[in-house]
Formats: sequence, structure tokens, C-alpha cells
Amino acid sequence: MFEIRIICTPADAARITAALGKAFTTGPVRQYPTRDGRQIRLYITADHTQEW
Repeated sequence: MFEIRIICTPADAARITAALGKAFTTGPVRQYPTRDGRQIRLYITADHTQEW
């Protein structure tokens, strides 16, 4: 298990979260504004969905 941090615009957050959900088994998404308030930080706990 690992944590992914992404900085993006609020408009892209849902698309990015959905794409990561398809690639990994994800936990709840935590969102925080960046210091300048223009973007958001997404923190997502993830695990591989495929066994290698």
C-alpha cells in the first residue's frame, strides 16, 4: 500500500480520482487547498489491483 499526492485544478479532481480508481484499489480521497488557493492537493491511499 502507498499514498499518492497530486496537485491539480479543482476541475480535474474528479477525472483524476476516477482514473486512479480504475488503476488501483483506492481508499478515501482527502482534499486540501494549495497555499495559493488556486489548486487542490489530493491524497489517495492506493494498492495494486493486479497481482504480478
